[in-house]
Formats: sequence, structure tokens, C-alpha cells
Amino acid sequence: MSLRSNNPLVRPATSSDVPAIVDMLVRAFQDDPVATFMFAGARRRRFGLHSFFTSQLRRQYLPQGHVYVTEDLAGAALWGPPDRARHAVAELIQMLPTAPFLLSAHTINALRLMFKVESLHPKEPHWYLFTLGADPDQQGKGVGSALLRSVLAQVDELGDPAYLESSKQRNISLYARFGFEVIDEVPPMFGNPPLWRMWREPQVPQI
Repeated sequence: MSLRSNNPLVRPATSSDVPAIVDMLVRAFQDDPVATFMFAGARRRRFGLHSFFTSQLRRQYLPQGHVYVTEDLAGAALWGPPDRARHAVAELIQMLPTAPFLLSAHTINALRLMFKVESLHPKEPHWYLFTLGADPDQQGKGVGSALLRSVLAQVDELGDPAYLESSKQRNISLYARFGFEVIDEVPPMFGNPPLWRMWREPQVPQI
């Protein structure tokens, strides 16, 4: 996909962008409810998120997916395309460098949550928005909307559906503006915060 968006500009990420993207995503997700549940303590969370996003970018989403950023690297979106093979066990093995930062009183429940969310992943081919993040001082300034608008325009041209899990209830309204609808809520069954699963059918481009 070749992408342009007015204010701000959106482009495909490159491998040289990875350190800046990771640092930005760590800041963006430092207060995320699920990240707080997975990584106990601010310092552990910071290092855990750094390891997690580095692994996801270098081992999965840059080689096999689609990663887009704003030109100033204030925001990023990590997408898995419909033809990206999903191997849950292999992907968990790739996350082993993150494992030491997961260790806490609720490590088992954190792992149970990961497996539960994976088991609920739709089987129908779709674009998967794994991560959408913006630097805290740029949130509310249209960064996330620009990233969503640019990619979803191309997804609609292909006639494909899209899927995501929202870890913040306040983000549901943002995704809803772009056509995502809540499928269900993953309840706090393991002491975890809730998650909202959202699905989007391809939209007919407006003339």
C-alpha cells in the first residue's frame, strides 16, 4: 500500500524507524490497563513494553505485516493482513525475551488472558489492528485518526473486513467513527481489566 494523508502525513515504517517507534509506543502504553495488568510496576512495565514492542515489530509485523507511522513518528499502527499466517505458539515463543518482565504475583493469570484473547480471534480472513498508539503529548490531535483513515481507505478498496481489541473503553468511540462495532466484551475473568473486541465490515467509499 502506498499511503498519504493530509495533516499528518502517513507512510510505511522502515527498519530504521524501529527504535523511535518502540520508544513512542512505550510512552503511549505506559498507563494502558492491560499493560498495567501484564507488567506489575512502572519500571518493569517500561522494560517489558520495550521488549514486547521490539519483538513484535522486528519478528512479526515488519517482516509479515504492515506498519505505518506519521512522518514525525508521533504515532504508529501495526496491522496484520488477511494472508498473514497466525501461529499462536510460535508467536508466543518469539516473545520469550519479554518473559522475565511478566513475572509477578499474577503471571499465570496474565498468560491465561493472552491465551483467552488468542482463542477468541476471528477465523474469517481480515485485517488485524494489533496496535495503534500515539505519543501522549500528541493524543487528541488527530494522529490516530490519520493512521486509521489512511489504512482503512485501502482496506475498503480491497473489500476486506477488519478486527481489533480495545483495551481502553474511551477509545471505542474513536474506532466506532471509522466503522468498527463492538462484538463483545472480554470480562475480567482472571483479575484482568476488560477488553472490547471490535469488528468492521468493508465500507462503501463515499463519492
